[in-house]
Parts: sequence; structure tokens; C-alpha cells
Amino acid sequence: MKQIKHVFFDLDRTLWDFESNSEATLKELFSEFKLSDKLGVSDNSFIHEYKRINEIFWEDYRNGTIEKHYLRYGRFETALKYFGRDDKQMAAEIGELYISRSPRKTGLIDGSIEVLEYLKPNYQLHIITNGFEEVQHIKMESSGLSPYFQHIITSESAGAKKPSRIIFDHAEGLTGAVSANSLMIGDHFEADVIGAMESNWKAVFFEPEKPKMEDDRFIHIHHLRELMEIL
Repeated sequence: MKQIKHVFFDLDRTLWDFESNSEATLKELFSEFKLSDKLGVSDNSFIHEYKRINEIFWEDYRNGTIEKHYLRYGRFETALKYFGRDDKQMAAEIGELYISRSPRKTGLIDGSIEVLEYLKPNYQLHIITNGFEEVQHIKMESSGLSPYFQHIITSESAGAKKPSRIIFDHAEGLTGAVSANSLMIGDHFEADVIGAMESNWKAVFFEPEKPKMEDDRFIHIHHLRELMEIL
């Protein structure tokens, strides 16, 4: 990949440890709202079901079938209803607190800083994320990622979500990159890998759990430190 000059990372689940940061926040809120008494379930049971519901809501958001404001509270409203409590007000309160707190958690994927230190002297580094505009910068600052990146490109600022080619074209225009010297690294196959390939970028699929996918169109890695062998 000698021609690569611009390396674009997804943020959640690629560098910022969404799973641990989210779970810590959810456990705090579960306790504060006394949901064990109100729902009659453990925090682990609630979080397990919430995660399932959250993935459905995010897929709908990526597909443009729901709006941001509904995603924020609707996922909690649906989770509460699943356990027998119909309380839109509580769902809205939990949703707002979750959005304000979780971005301030500082957990990172193993190897993140080491790899960024390795890459920064030789590449221009950027973020492309479908996450909410107002919280991505908080995540970056709180976790110490900001100094490594020149641009943070969100779907809201670009007017399109990955895998749309619009956001990749927007990234090229903003950073001065071109498709021939751009690499996308992310954990979501459709949004990050397919989106990048359809924009004629190189792509790295970061997915630790799945068996290695052998495909000439992209590279599949199980650990971020593998990037130090590729780049």
C-alpha cells in the first residue's frame, strides 16, 4: 500500500471502545433509575435486550427510515416496553443522559494509541463516522484521540451516511485526498468496507470475532496492531 497517503478510521468499535463505554453508562443509568425494581430484571438482562434493539434502530437510521431524535429515545422506549413498562418520559430522560455521559467514557480498543503513534508521522489521519455530530468530538477529546487526526468527518456534516459515496467524496474534497491514495479502516462491513470499495478506496475490515476473510478486494484484520505490518 505504498500509494496510501490518507488513512481514514471509523470511530466506534474501531478505535473508541463502544461496547465497554456504552455498557458502563447503561449500568449507571439502570441503577440511578432503579430499573431493577421497576422492571424486575437484572442490569445484564436489560442491557442484553437493549443492545439487540439498539442495533435495529441504528440500521434503520443508516437506511434513513428513522430520524436522529427518534433513535435517541425510541431505543430506550422500546427496551422499557419489552420489559412491560410504557414510559416515554423516562425513556427520553434516559436517552438524554446516555448521550451526555457515554461520549465522556475513555475506553479505547486495544492497540489504538500504539498504532496511531506509528502511523501519524507518515500518513494524514482522519475519522469518518455515522455517529452524531455533537458527541464525536467529545469522544475524541475525552479519550485522547484528537491530537492524531486532521479531520473528523461525520455523516451529519457530509449530508450522507456511510456507505453512500457522497460521504467518501466529501472526505476527498475536505482533506485533499483522492481515491487512489485513500484507505478506510472500520468494523462495519457494509458501511466501511463496501462503502470504501464502491468509492474506489482501499479498505481494511477490522473484525476480531469472524474467521479471516480471504478476499483480494480488501484486507481483514483481527487486531489493530496488524496495521503496522500493512502500512
